[in-house]
Amino acid sequence: MAERQTQFSILPKILNGGIAGIVGVACTFPLDLVKTRLQKQSPGPDGKMMYNSIPDAFKKIHAAEGLRGMYRGAGVLILLVTPEKAVKLAANDFFRFRFKSKDGKITPFNQGLAGALTGVVHVFVTTPMELIKIQLQDAGRVAMKSAKIDPKTGHAILPKISATKVTLDIIKSRGVQGLFKGLVACWARDIPFCTIYFPMFATLDAIGPRKTDGSGDAKFFWSFAAGLTAGAVSAFIMTPFDVVKTRIQTVKSAAGDKVYTSVPGAITDIMKNEGVKAFFKGGLCRVIVIAPLYAIVQAVYFIGLAEKILGIEKDVKVIKKDEK
Repeated sequence: MAERQTQFSILPKILNGGIAGIVGVACTFPLDLVKTRLQKQSPGPDGKMMYNSIPDAFKKIHAAEGLRGMYRGAGVLILLVTPEKAVKLAANDFFRFRFKSKDGKITPFNQGLAGALTGVVHVFVTTPMELIKIQLQDAGRVAMKSAKIDPKTGHAILPKISATKVTLDIIKSRGVQGLFKGLVACWARDIPFCTIYFPMFATLDAIGPRKTDGSGDAKFFWSFAAGLTAGAVSAFIMTPFDVVKTRIQTVKSAAGDKVYTSVPGAITDIMKNEGVKAFFKGGLCRVIVIAPLYAIVQAVYFIGLAEKILGIEKDVKVIKKDEK
């Protein structure tokens, strides 16, 4: 028979989540920047868009801002993603652990509930991080509206912007609470995302080949594939709310951009003026970002680097005993 896991070590899970997040973001950031630019743009006075597609956005951003521009805002994201991913992954593991029955099993309903609670909790870290990230990522598009070109490099001459300046400007104009602009929009996206993603990942991960180290974890390639699949499905389904969140969280807009203050208001206006298609702006790019990001994050998370660094054993998921 199987007994419920009797130990839950939070520290290594937090460290593993942070390490996994850093690796994942470093690999996928340029795509995330393109996603933000595509989602934030709206038709100009002439009815045309600045970026027509993912390749077009890559080409124009690189031509105007260089390779450095492709990583605009990466520093702050890598810094802040540590607690964000640490909280998200550790919180889901914690809730799943609490909702398991005595025989170590967890029902589909409780898996979904654990995911939903994870979304509720981790948004308090996600909202400020994404707010600052979006301002840094979108700064190039806003500045490009009136930027001059450097004849030597051919790149646009853009004002310098830092995470510190963005943060202080927000606090100065809106107070500390200003850092949580878009909190409800983040909940609208992340609660259902986590409700879908974590149970799907766990289900896929559970059917794969296991490691031989006694941990009960799936092999690296299988956790990677499970994260890739669950991330792609969840990201695509929640793209409309990601578009709404991005629009709401933009503090400084370019000429002609609309300002949204609520989820219902943004949904109504976008539907009325841009149609259903607008809710999937950057959708493919979002899938291309989220799928490998979560694949990398989940696979790295289960390697257990923190346990190796701390010199402790990994938690045993299920302890088996021979029936007598």
